[in-house]
Amino acid sequence: MQASAKSSRSRLEEGDLYSCFLLMPFCVPARGGKDGLMKDEIFSVLQRVGRSFMLPVAVLPIAGILLGIGASFTNPTTIKTYGLEAIFGDGTLLGGLLTIMASAGSTIFGNLPIIFAVGVAIGMAKAEREVAALAAMISFFVMHSACNAMLKLNGQILPDGTIAPGVLEGTIASSCGIMSYQMGVFGGIIVGIGVAYLHNKFHKIVLPNALSFFGGSRFVPIISTVVYLFVGIALYFIWPLAQQGIFALGSLVTGTGYVGTLIFGIIKRALIPFGLHHVFYLPFWQTGVGGSMMIDGQLVQGGQNIFFAQLASPDVTHFSADATRYFSGEFIFMIFGLPGAALAMYRCAKPSKKTAAKGLLLSAALTSMLTGITEPIEFSFLFVAPALFGVQVILAGAAYMIAHMLNIAVGLTFSGGLLDLFIFGILQGEAKTNWMYIIPVGIIYFFLYYFIFTFLIKKFDLKTPGREDDDVETKLYTKADVKARDAAAKAGDGEAATDVVSQAITRALGGTKNITSVDCCATRLRCSVADSALVNDAALKATGAVGVIKKGQGVQVVYGPQVAVIKANLESYLATNPADGPIEAVPAAETVPAEEAPKAQETQTEPETDAEKHYFNSPFTGSLHPITEAPDEAFAGKITGDGFFVYPTDGMVYAPEDGTVTFVFDTKHAIGMTTADGVEYLLHIGIDTVKLEGKGFNVFVENGQEVKKGDKLMEFDDEFIKANAPSDACLCIFTDLEDGQEVHLAADGNVKAGDQAVWF
Repeated sequence: MQASAKSSRSRLEEGDLYSCFLLMPFCVPARGGKDGLMKDEIFSVLQRVGRSFMLPVAVLPIAGILLGIGASFTNPTTIKTYGLEAIFGDGTLLGGLLTIMASAGSTIFGNLPIIFAVGVAIGMAKAEREVAALAAMISFFVMHSACNAMLKLNGQILPDGTIAPGVLEGTIASSCGIMSYQMGVFGGIIVGIGVAYLHNKFHKIVLPNALSFFGGSRFVPIISTVVYLFVGIALYFIWPLAQQGIFALGSLVTGTGYVGTLIFGIIKRALIPFGLHHVFYLPFWQTGVGGSMMIDGQLVQGGQNIFFAQLASPDVTHFSADATRYFSGEFIFMIFGLPGAALAMYRCAKPSKKTAAKGLLLSAALTSMLTGITEPIEFSFLFVAPALFGVQVILAGAAYMIAHMLNIAVGLTFSGGLLDLFIFGILQGEAKTNWMYIIPVGIIYFFLYYFIFTFLIKKFDLKTPGREDDDVETKLYTKADVKARDAAAKAGDGEAATDVVSQAITRALGGTKNITSVDCCATRLRCSVADSALVNDAALKATGAVGVIKKGQGVQVVYGPQVAVIKANLESYLATNPADGPIEAVPAAETVPAEEAPKAQETQTEPETDAEKHYFNSPFTGSLHPITEAPDEAFAGKITGDGFFVYPTDGMVYAPEDGTVTFVFDTKHAIGMTTADGVEYLLHIGIDTVKLEGKGFNVFVENGQEVKKGDKLMEFDDEFIKANAPSDACLCIFTDLEDGQEVHLAADGNVKAGDQAVWF
């Protein structure tokens, strides 16, 4: 099962994420069996893709504001209607400034493809994101240049740079000054996802010495350039077919009229809890899926792009409601509907909690009205009463359809708050937008939300903010709370409901916000923290750690071979509990009264005969040393257990005794073993070799495999480890010795694999 999961994950992360993107509406999270696993993996990948979209999407509000204000007050009709010639007319200072603002906003919208290419690459890169950004920009130019060359070679672009007469209008356009297929943001997404994959795969690559200068992160732009040269060539043949599919999908949605708008609205709101709504709506906003229109002689694709192109055009008398159908309805429920829900929750609150609920709900309602950010309200009732969220999904979906039916054509940059309504509705005038229809519909929606929510809350005694039990804090819930609840619900599927250990570790490390990274090696949890002063050593040891090592902002917590599970649980916990704070007070060490303290054992009883001694053979060939001389303070201090180590003279590891392979670490640098008579031990090759991510290691065994003395376990590149790790010391650590047992060297100097090395 583990192998299957790993394989599925590899195929999804390394394969065609774009296909996942298109299949997203059908990828409902599920559990159980191979199909459930695949759906979970697709869901996880889509979440990553959706999060990566947020960086380029975040630039849209400022671009929209610049274009909206600039275009509004430089439009001759607007200036004449309001008699503003003296202030904003030709030759005025403000008129010139507004013209510059409109031009800047238009430039951002006109170059969204490369912005998405860079933004998505940054969002999906795991490290050295600046390298991914540079590689994405280069790859974008190379891809379109290759496509341009193919179009010229085949006569679709003429030698003078003009488009051949037989080419379908709008299919070829300029992208950053390069005439290529009109791919829109799809082109940027193709580059961003692909470059992120190449970056994550190759940014630590080690090349032969002669080429070593080009290794590591320097290799990423090189391989990206080569790959996207061929991607551009391939797209010459593929994109026309893809374009047909995109237009067909767009026609399917737009061809269903108001029903299509209703379905779009319902799906978009329903995806909010999963964080996948950005993946869903973006094609409708930015690509041909959302329709296309000729504006001022240019083919414009995507609902949002069409609106802003019309906004900048002086000849448009009414914005297209077919283009704005994907967002105009948001003003109805964000400004009016959800505040009605907030009022209902306040009125239904217990008298003793009304004051606390009032402040929280008022703040959430104002946030929704002004900015269109609905999470504080939506997630609060989603957390405690999912049925209310179901009502919200239906009413919100209907709002999109109603706005479309009433020909409301108000644009937005990010979300449907009062700010966007003012700039893209009121300022543009009723004749262009029909914005005034929003008010009566919105008032109806306010009361619909109020009465429906009031009825359901009282009827089913729903624990909305202010109706909690007396011992429960009145609060607004977040997406993190919902994720944490869902994680707890997995207990019914055999998964841990409440991870108290991860919670304790998180708090002992200074809280979620103090933890900047989490990793592990064979025995240690390796974390980076923002402030090491917040780390509570005593609290960490209370979680089962046998030692804590702090070096600057790095913290190593020694747990032993089970650390991989601890790390996985901690990562899951951190993803769903971002608000956990530190333990404020360091627990005082318990002191044992002198009269109760046991007397220290002065001498350790050693075996009297060889028969009582347990001899253990060396898995390595090289110079033998006691563990106390190990080039690492945790190993040397026996925090992970007693043992020995060898400075190797070759790169081979053999089974020292008959036994079983307990586990092989993912990064191949360590193997857990158990002898036939039950002695548990760990073979650890090098110091900090977990960072090599498996490079330089070749393992010949697998989990659960039985081995005989002398069987080859592993082969490693000793020279590579010396060059890329602090030490090549090969350690053998006994993890379950009985109290009082100590490891003694049975030989001096050099040993060969299979020779007696120690006894205990």
